[in-house]
Amino acid sequence: MNGHWIAVAAAEHVRRGLSGGFMQVCHGKGAPLRRIKPGDHVVYYSPTATFGGLDRLQAFTAIGTVREREPYRADMGNGFQPFRRDVDWLEAQEAPIRPLLDRLHLTAGQRNWGYQLRFGLLGVETHDFEIIASAMSAHAVNAASL
Repeated sequence: MNGHWIAVAAAEHVRRGLSGGFMQVCHGKGAPLRRIKPGDHVVYYSPTATFGGLDRLQAFTAIGTVREREPYRADMGNGFQPFRRDVDWLEAQEAPIRPLLDRLHLTAGQRNWGYQLRFGLLGVETHDFEIIASAMSAHAVNAASL
């Protein structure tokens, strides 16, 4: 059975991963990426549009399936070599989280729902992943593939 994950990053960083076919989490740490297995599904939640910005976005911004390749280091210059995983990204629309809060098991009834996202990567139930995928109009993701 495939796992389902929410990764957290500013939308500008997510867009880099979308264009390059990869994901990074937790400022490039490798350990969180090793929890994710090939075939697992990942969705990015972006609290802001820009890293460190005050431009609140609070939306799901990318969705895809992790490829077979294990985590690897990438050289981004100036000595920064974050770990990455390759992802097959789906065509999808950004989806604000607020309309979903009462429907997601992760957030329903949680006044401080954003608190659990602070670690940058967390596993979620299939139920929640399917709701998010539907909100993003990620039609290539269906119940059989989740």
